[in-house]
Amino acid sequence: MNWRWFFLISAALGIVVFGFSLLDTNAGGGVDARVVLIDASADTAGFARAVEPWNWQFPRDYGAHPEFQTEWWYYTGNLSDASGRRFGYQFTIFRRAMNPQADAGGSEWRSNQLYMGHFAVTDVDGNHFYHDERFSRAGADLAGAVVDPVYRVWLEDWQVEAQDADAAITTIHAAAGDVILDLTLEQAKPPALQGDNGLSPKSDEPGNASYYYSLTRLLTEGTLTIQGKTYTVSGASWKDHEFSTSALGTDALGWDWFGLQLDDNRELMVGQIRLSDGGRDPYFGGLLVYPDGSTRYLSAEAITIESLTTWTSPHTGAVYPSGWNITVDIGAEAPLRLSLTPQVLDQELHGGDIAYWEGTVRIDGDVTGYGYVELTGYVDAMTGRF
Repeated sequence: MNWRWFFLISAALGIVVFGFSLLDTNAGGGVDARVVLIDASADTAGFARAVEPWNWQFPRDYGAHPEFQTEWWYYTGNLSDASGRRFGYQFTIFRRAMNPQADAGGSEWRSNQLYMGHFAVTDVDGNHFYHDERFSRAGADLAGAVVDPVYRVWLEDWQVEAQDADAAITTIHAAAGDVILDLTLEQAKPPALQGDNGLSPKSDEPGNASYYYSLTRLLTEGTLTIQGKTYTVSGASWKDHEFSTSALGTDALGWDWFGLQLDDNRELMVGQIRLSDGGRDPYFGGLLVYPDGSTRYLSAEAITIESLTTWTSPHTGAVYPSGWNITVDIGAEAPLRLSLTPQVLDQELHGGDIAYWEGTVRIDGDVTGYGYVELTGYVDAMTGRF
């Protein structure tokens, strides 16, 4: 389970796009849209909660679930061109409902749904990290998530769109200044259901959980343009999709999340929620995905994460772990021992309300590969945010 949506939505709450006021002009009766920024309520009353198993149906569940307060579609990938030059990317669109009532119609600007997007590219050989974000309401078709006629999630011209009815092949387009990403992703394995058949608990409180699946291996090819130079790239991507009405515990400082694609055609998700007393939340586990798509749930006790060194951000002054040894106990099989190294040290998204580190890593040890790591709560604690 990845907890990134808790963190990112909290950053948005202070500057939420709460509504558009339609103003008649004196010249021709046109309208103008004015963004009103206010604090949003974290009240969860009236929203659905994740309390029992979900009846998963795909491609239906690739789309939005507006009865839940929060949802996100998250893609990361490790790519290279023909010369071996390596890149990483992150593309995420988040949905947050301002209230549980459906839109009542009227103005095309009317919507109770806020969307936020994050886009980042790591140029490994260039030792450079690019990142951008944007916000919009769903009104006037500015942002949304649908499955009819095909799966599509968009925020203005940033979008993921299926190329077939089953969404087995999708495209991603995002552009921020002189960084442009155009990729085609082909699903190689069925959805991997995180937690208990897709019900991912966050604490021992009933309903404090989410519905969560991953597409852990998406064969990827396309182009990446950086500062006017276009690279033809290929590699593998990872998708996480989660929807929930929930919150972090009051003693949670932040979390470390790892999505790893191994060269033996297995994938591994592990993580830890760091608590204010120095411990870790026992409800955060992991998942091992085998080459045939079958999965093995991993309890928190089966996972050991050891940080090896640190990196101090020149932007925020935060001190992040930077390099890890991970050991996974998988029962009768031999333990899996991996060593992770950031491909670029500075992969911190900063400049917003809350900063976090999310970037590409190289995997060595029992198996090689590449992956993505997300680190939150190192600049500002998440305690009391929700």
